[in-house]
Amino acid sequence: MGTNMKKMILKKSGLERQGGFTLLEVIVAISILTVGLLAVGTMQISAIWGNSLSGKMTTATSVAEAKLEDLLSLEYTLTSTHEDLSEGNHDGGTSSGYTTTWTVVNNSPIVNTKTITVIVTWKDKWITKSTSLSSYLARS
Repeated sequence: MGTNMKKMILKKSGLERQGGFTLLEVIVAISILTVGLLAVGTMQISAIWGNSLSGKMTTATSVAEAKLEDLLSLEYTLTSTHEDLSEGNHDGGTSSGYTTTWTVVNNSPIVNTKTITVIVTWKDKWITKSTSLSSYLARS
């Protein structure tokens, strides 16, 4: 039987090889796709956590900035000083999960100035995180 005859028999019986993918090729392709999708999923989770942390950090920084601006607007003269500007540690309480404290140091860095440091802390899952801002207030 010649080659042409074999092709004709295979063609008539429907056994002629058709183009397509083998099962092994499909399994390899699906495996590669799965690994890629898992990597993208992991990246998405990391991005969501990063966005959450940056949002909380932005809120804490805004709270610290507002408190520092309030303290810098208080009167500090030769004859009077507001109670919140007295030397030492001060507690501003907790609001919306953010705790505000500030420290005032007299005559720092030079005489007749105060160094004010505002610290805002919050819980992120089980870890306490914080941000702080500092400024100087000179006697007028």
